[in-house]
Amino acid sequence: MSGNGKTLVVDSDAHVVETEHTWDYLDASEKKFRPQLFAPEDATTQYWVLDGKVLGFRFRTLSEQQLDEVSAQAGRQMQTPKEARELRDVQLRVDHLDKLGIDVQVLYNTLWIEQLTDRADVETALCASWNRWMADVWKQGGGRLRWVCVVPAMTISESLEQIRFSKENGAVGVCLRPFEGDRHLVDPYFYPIFDEAMRLDMMMGIHIANASPRLATQFRPRYDSGGGLPVFRIPTVSTCFTLMMSEVPRVFPDLRWGFIESSAQWVPWVVNETIRRSGTAEYPDNPMKAFNVYVSAQTDDDFPYVLKYAGDDNIVIGTDYGHTDASSEVDAFTIFKGNGAISEEQKRKILSDNARALYAL
Repeated sequence: MSGNGKTLVVDSDAHVVETEHTWDYLDASEKKFRPQLFAPEDATTQYWVLDGKVLGFRFRTLSEQQLDEVSAQAGRQMQTPKEARELRDVQLRVDHLDKLGIDVQVLYNTLWIEQLTDRADVETALCASWNRWMADVWKQGGGRLRWVCVVPAMTISESLEQIRFSKENGAVGVCLRPFEGDRHLVDPYFYPIFDEAMRLDMMMGIHIANASPRLATQFRPRYDSGGGLPVFRIPTVSTCFTLMMSEVPRVFPDLRWGFIESSAQWVPWVVNETIRRSGTAEYPDNPMKAFNVYVSAQTDDDFPYVLKYAGDDNIVIGTDYGHTDASSEVDAFTIFKGNGAISEEQKRKILSDNARALYAL
């Protein structure tokens, strides 16, 4: 509950779409790393480019009419004002939250869903610019827009500096991808990041992504229309399993983990597999609860089935605000509140209590 007794409704998965303004926060010595936006095919298809190479990931830029058409085709509301999703107008974003009945949004990046660069100096500069941009947004947003920082994982010392800056400027978590180049999330290489996040009471946000170019190329659909499921969602799901089977939750017992935008329908399978494969009677009956693992759900997940394995305290929900993919549903909270399959208390936990616990709000 909020301080005035009102339930604090938290959107646990929202986005910002990067623009040219994102890179206005580069230091003078870093201007040479400024990406350029190109549209080689049509007005809706754009790419970030640096040194002749495409960087990261960018959704199509759609008009309001096109967004209406995409929403109608998918049967889900994806319409958001361009100035709001790109945070060119922070107040417009906040006003839209009021219309949607959302008190706080937690913002994740768009660009870092894939690897940006294999150059450590470029990665450090771009992460720093994005984090400074979000710090500015947070200051304008009156506490309504919190965020999960990006870190230059190739350089641990720089990562720690940016985590500290971000904590001081409204960030509630640290974003790492299931695969960072050739490294898996549970690699001891990342332990200093986990330690710093735990010390600062920040969560680890494992948003769907794949920063291994080799694996992303291998998993990318060639003969079907499955989109990002094999490329981004499956690595996120497998990483949750790997985390709960590893030593990491015991080494960092107070660190919270959020697996974001992969739905929650897979939770029963993974929980059951971890218990079955642990090979020990000491393994917890509810590893998500024991290891501080949270998963964001979609409105069409089978909540009674999911909660049977996850418990009531470790599922959150988000809108995927700003995107137009299989996870996007701007009015997700309105739809979820009408779910008759679970209790009002369970809904309150998913909409508020669990998200507040995950993000330390």
